[in-house]
Amino acid sequence: MKFRRRRTAPLATVRIMSLVRRALPEDAQELLRLRQVMIDSVFGGGGSTEWHAESLPTLRARLASVDGDFAAFVVDHPDRPDALAALTCGTIEYRIGSSYNPHGSVGYVFSVATDPDARRRGYARACMESLLDWFREKGAGAVDLNASAEAEPLYAALGFVRKPDPSMRLHL
Repeated sequence: MKFRRRRTAPLATVRIMSLVRRALPEDAQELLRLRQVMIDSVFGGGGSTEWHAESLPTLRARLASVDGDFAAFVVDHPDRPDALAALTCGTIEYRIGSSYNPHGSVGYVFSVATDPDARRRGYARACMESLLDWFREKGAGAVDLNASAEAEPLYAALGFVRKPDPSMRLHL
């Protein structure tokens, strides 16, 4: 999907956005938990968590690099201390420029997740808006993501549009 112009946020969203913060290295375990929530939701639950231990040091290092090309925005869980309610992550990569993005900086959104008991409160939207602001600050000319059918209305409300994409992947 490609990003369009941002619309003005309603007052309720502005209030929720004040709860959003950039994720810290000490949030890494919770980020992995919420990523697993997202993976299980999209791919049918019951997925293995064995990869978490191997992923944790890399994620902590990426979260510690605040000037890098990766960012995660979170909302702390209002009912559970030391837990997160929502998460969104993004990265910026360089691609040779094009007519719509001459500088070639492209954002990619992934791991948008909300804890099941904290859904329908606007947390994912607020995290997404913070991430989109970060992409703008970093000079991204476009932002892509893959949307589940359930999440597509949120992304459409933020200005994303479906694009024809003949994507393929090779696992190395």
